[in-house]
Amino acid sequence: MKFILFFIFSCIFSASLSGASITKKQRFYHLIVPVVQKVHSDLMLKYKTVLQDMKDSKNKKQIQELKKIYRVATDEELLIALKPHPKSIAIAQAAIESGWATSRFFIQANNVFGVWSTNKSQPRIAARQKRGGTKTIWLRRFKTLEDSVRDYYKMIATVKVYKEFRILRYNTNDIMKMVKKLDKYSELDKKYTKELANIIKYNNLTKYDK
Repeated sequence: MKFILFFIFSCIFSASLSGASITKKQRFYHLIVPVVQKVHSDLMLKYKTVLQDMKDSKNKKQIQELKKIYRVATDEELLIALKPHPKSIAIAQAAIESGWATSRFFIQANNVFGVWSTNKSQPRIAARQKRGGTKTIWLRRFKTLEDSVRDYYKMIATVKVYKEFRILRYNTNDIMKMVKKLDKYSELDKKYTKELANIIKYNNLTKYDK
């Protein structure tokens, strides 16, 4: 799986600390929080089940299949890949990438995280902007918001550039330390992670991690 770039520079500004109205945020939370909570709960259950199976030396065949899916070799690497990162981070990224659920890609394609598509066989939607002024940018089209959130968590769990993020998440619950390792998520680099941290703090998103 090739590294998927992430998109929509303008969403950073619409997701700024004071850039989203109370009504817009309420709608966003209503749409996104339950989905993130469901997906995170499912993934955490899978992680705990596999962890227990490893301790009990059970379901070895299923564990080997999971290692193929997540492209890892050891039990520890699989656990690192399976353990989902905090909901607060996912919700904050959703706010940035979707402009608090107002972007065209969110509305028309259920694309919560601005995920690009490089595969012609995928359902997708063209961006109005062109890269370099000439190259069409395509973004994934998802059937549901839940599909988009699951794809996002899977991407974070498998793409090489997020390896340091995964390892840190496995070993700490410090949200702000984790956020710093998401600089590769956006072409804005450290400006992106700073904005991400600010949104989490300003909107008290860590309440969803309790």
